[in-house]
Amino acid sequence: VQLQASGGGLVQSGDSLRLSCAASGPSFSNYHMGWFRQAPGKEREFVAAVTWSGRSTLSADSVKGRFTISRDNAKNTVYLQMDSLKPEDTAVYYCAAGRAWSRSRNEYDYWGKGTQVTVSS
Repeated sequence: VQLQASGGGLVQSGDSLRLSCAASGPSFSNYHMGWFRQAPGKEREFVAAVTWSGRSTLSADSVKGRFTISRDNAKNTVYLQMDSLKPEDTAVYYCAAGRAWSRSRNEYDYWGKGTQVTVSS
């Protein structure tokens, strides 16, 4: 599975962005999908995950109520809707695919190149 994230940009505090992650290769719908982010000087951290069916999701406490993960298996795409953005959300955002539905980056087998999100105050 090859993944390509897009949709990042420079926004102001309180704005919204929607990230997309397009997958190519077989069996996208067999994989659970996750979004992670990495700020300068920090470790890559979990943001949100969605099961292969899209019926169940997980979110980090820091984004709960503001970010929503979803997927469209017909389009081989997973989304991250980010509302009420804050400067501390500034990071490179990565999408990942794995066989386990998990908050741990170690459980994901495939990673896309990241997309930069910068939130100014």
